[in-house]
Amino acid sequence: MAGTVLPFGPQHPVLPEPLHLNLTIEDEIVVAAMPAFGYVHRGLEKLADIRDFRQMIQVVERVCGICSMIHALTYCQGLEELLGVEPPRRARFLRVIWSELHRLHSHLLWLGLFADAMGFESLFMQLWKIRERIMDINEATAGNRVILSVNVIGGVRRDLDAGQTGWLLTELAEVEKGINALGRTILSDYTVQQRTRGKGVIGGRQALEFGCVGPMLRASGVSQDIRLLGYAAYGELDFAPVVEQDGDCHARCRVRFAELGQSIDLIRQALAKLPAGDLSVPVKGRPEGETVVRAEQPRGECLYYIKANGGRFLERLRIRTPTFANIPALTAMLPGLELADVPVVLLSIDPCISCTER
Repeated sequence: MAGTVLPFGPQHPVLPEPLHLNLTIEDEIVVAAMPAFGYVHRGLEKLADIRDFRQMIQVVERVCGICSMIHALTYCQGLEELLGVEPPRRARFLRVIWSELHRLHSHLLWLGLFADAMGFESLFMQLWKIRERIMDINEATAGNRVILSVNVIGGVRRDLDAGQTGWLLTELAEVEKGINALGRTILSDYTVQQRTRGKGVIGGRQALEFGCVGPMLRASGVSQDIRLLGYAAYGELDFAPVVEQDGDCHARCRVRFAELGQSIDLIRQALAKLPAGDLSVPVKGRPEGETVVRAEQPRGECLYYIKANGGRFLERLRIRTPTFANIPALTAMLPGLELADVPVVLLSIDPCISCTER
């Protein structure tokens, strides 16, 4: 193909993640994009061969720190299925609360980075200031700011008392207030509109063909959210997927912004319905068989394939992360855009390379 091949990444001033793209450009217009993987490959799946299946909870949490809670939740749900274990109802609600706290801090992190990619430094700082409250909540309730380590096979290891519950609701009200105050800037500012509307457009049918997941798929008009399967306690909570129709960068921004409010509402519902009871159940024996488990991470559907043979170590662990599913569509969105649009479109899929290169 004619044109100049320009390497974009893995190190670039605007990239929060070491994603490497080989861009073919002609007169500042992208005509082709090809991703290159392997820069931070860590071989975490292979550790299942030499780490006890219980120890692997800590390993999968480190696939990605930003969504570590949901990685551990997905893994534990798979083993609970193989072991025939049903977590207590209170534990299932607590899992929802910490999952949605993770979704909040992930979306706020992304919105800040998205603003930074457009040169909007003040908006970046304001969003991360709000995110700090979520990180403080994580630390106060779970003992850690990022990797919570609250999930165990059969339930959770941490609980919320009445004082923490009241404080959490107060903090969420402040977070909601801060988010709403920035809403007009995030969605209606002239600079944001010019850099995002009509950029990186992908329609619903095309998004399905490429296998897109999460906010990227919902921003193209497809109402799909794995939480609707009702895992953990989601089946007892009221919510509907946030869907937009435009399929461009601005639509993806709107979806994630609206999901901030949705996560706050889900946490409030879970706290209001939080039942009394045990945090976990005893787990005996070793897993045997195979299963596929899915959960909705902030970036979209996460899939775990687990195969066990009754021993201490798993026979196979395979993880399909959301970014891996969304990158193929990125290669279709970039051609035809100016080179200056590439960082914004790339950030709009919320890439996580540590997830992708396990």
